[in-house]
Amino acid sequence: MTDYFVICTGEVDAQVKAIADAIQEDLRSDIKPWHKEGYENLDWVLLDYIDFVVHVFQRDTRDYYNIEKLWREAPVEEVTDSED
Repeated sequence: MTDYFVICTGEVDAQVKAIADAIQEDLRSDIKPWHKEGYENLDWVLLDYIDFVVHVFQRDTRDYYNIEKLWREAPVEEVTDSED
């Protein structure tokens, strides 16, 4: 089990990879993922940091699996890009 899920969406495989790479790079000095998978196909990349798990989906894959529905009773905090 984990404490948090972070769920992100990229439009194409290159964007999914860029998001997953940026997350790992930003956290690299503090923590490394315990497990990662999905880099082969890049439609769903999972980064498991034990206390939190990051899911980076392409939109169609996210819609298909709809993992938010599995955890619908959990509190949700939506974060969007802000243009400063």
